[in-house]
Amino acid sequence: MNEKRERILRIRDLSISFKTESGHVNAIRGVNMDLYKGETLAIVGESGSGKSVTTKAIMGILANNGTIESGSIEYTWYDEFTGEKHTEDIVKMSEKMKQKEIRGRKIAMVFQDPMTSLNPTMTIGKQIMEPMIYHYHKSKEEAYKEAVELLNLVGITDAEKRMKNYPHQLSGGMRQRVVIAIALSCDPYILICDEPTTALDVTIQAKILELIQDIQKKKNLSVIYITHDLGVVAKVADFVNVMYAGKIVEVGSVNEIFYDPRHPYTWGLLSAMPDLDTDDTELYTIPGTPPNLTVEVKGDAFAPRNQYALNIDLRLDPPMFYLGGTHRCASWLCHEKAPKVEMPEQLKKRILKMKKEAEESGN
Repeated sequence: MNEKRERILRIRDLSISFKTESGHVNAIRGVNMDLYKGETLAIVGESGSGKSVTTKAIMGILANNGTIESGSIEYTWYDEFTGEKHTEDIVKMSEKMKQKEIRGRKIAMVFQDPMTSLNPTMTIGKQIMEPMIYHYHKSKEEAYKEAVELLNLVGITDAEKRMKNYPHQLSGGMRQRVVIAIALSCDPYILICDEPTTALDVTIQAKILELIQDIQKKKNLSVIYITHDLGVVAKVADFVNVMYAGKIVEVGSVNEIFYDPRHPYTWGLLSAMPDLDTDDTELYTIPGTPPNLTVEVKGDAFAPRNQYALNIDLRLDPPMFYLGGTHRCASWLCHEKAPKVEMPEQLKKRILKMKKEAEESGN
């Protein structure tokens, strides 16, 4: 981790709503988030918690029925010629500017399913070359040479031959490598990975994660991972943002979140991780369902599912409580006057086991 951390992305009070047949969905409700140069931030939470919507807003690719109601997404970069520092609010940028300056060029995204990202009618080579020609006006010869280098970088053998292949001629793992090559083709500063290994089998998953980490080190990239897989988070993240019902409910370093979680929702997520050594016959699941965001949420959105909920949770939304270091948590249980509530005993045992394993492996 960098000694002098340089913030590259700053999101403040971001609120996003969608018009649907069921009504107005308040999908993102006042999100604050920071990403620093060279670091990896993981955003975790159940499906529908707002992880992907947040990152699509960063890319400027919200669906047509989505509206940014308030907030800012400030992106900082240095001019490649003058070295001058610039900070710009992506929310205020025109569609044309987002297309020209942000998407693919400064911020790139690797999606969950490579087949939805690749054009089945175009060769792999053409798809990698296209962003370089569009953004940097490179000649076809130059773009071709760099595309071959990128295919080698992402671990595709016989790169020249693969340039002529179509997506259906490659395996799932190779297609995802191609998607990563396309994402890297314009040397972005930020790489957003939206569940990048979900569609792949376990052995390929590990290789893709290692590949992204290797490239991150080589290029000093800042990476945002969107995932519900806490096993992936433990492997790749420096910092973690836990999301629930369109809000960030806990923030901290990977050690703070895994070894000292404070929000009952984070307790639930960690308890639901599969574990071969557990005595339980059934996998833990968080009771209840996420709230309906077409209705205004009163108090803490997690309260109806929270066995530790206090009276105040039903009336007031908790603020972020500072817990030391980089650790913050939006739960009334963190208030100095709140009753002392311990995490579940089974989770305590699991955390002790994770700590022991980490110490033994030297992490």
